[in-house]
Amino acid sequence: MKMNEACEVVAQGRGDAILVSTMGAMNMFDMLGTEGGRISSVPLMGGAAGLGLGLALARPDRRVVVVDGDASLLMELGGLVTVGSLQPTNLLHVVVRNGTQFSGLANLQAPVDRCDFVGHALAAGYVRAVRFGVASEWANAFPSLLAAAGPIFVELDVDPPPPRVVPGAGAVQQEIPDRQFERMGLEAQALRALLAIEV
Repeated sequence: MKMNEACEVVAQGRGDAILVSTMGAMNMFDMLGTEGGRISSVPLMGGAAGLGLGLALARPDRRVVVVDGDASLLMELGGLVTVGSLQPTNLLHVVVRNGTQFSGLANLQAPVDRCDFVGHALAAGYVRAVRFGVASEWANAFPSLLAAAGPIFVELDVDPPPPRVVPGAGAVQQEIPDRQFERMGLEAQALRALLAIEV
């Protein structure tokens, strides 16, 4: 499936669920105009599961949807064990598996060929873990997965977008705008206000 198809299902069907996203998914939610009740796990690469877990435990009355990246999850694979140990029933953890890091920029290959994320999640203690490669099947399953008691893990096989930078001699990596490194704090402030969290 395409990244826009994968993310559109979440954007249209999440209701008031808190949305945590990273890297390619974050950018796609921006393009889809997804606003309110979301926080980006950038520059906290690999931290989406932990961020979502904290929100799920702090607000058990709200659903939390994490849309992670495969390269990001690999950086903190132990986060699956922490989620599995604490068993947040309101957490749906989705990983976009496209085999790339910095998707849409240089599309660096991520070493996920032999990684079984679904198997890892089940071994870590998630109550259910499933895989989808067809957008319509993902769309049909999303409402029941969101409503079910978790933690639930979903792996989506997604095509990487074409790179804007072709790796090789003389290639110049596009600079990441400063907003990417400021947005997490700004979104945290907005989310705190939305959830009426006092610090």
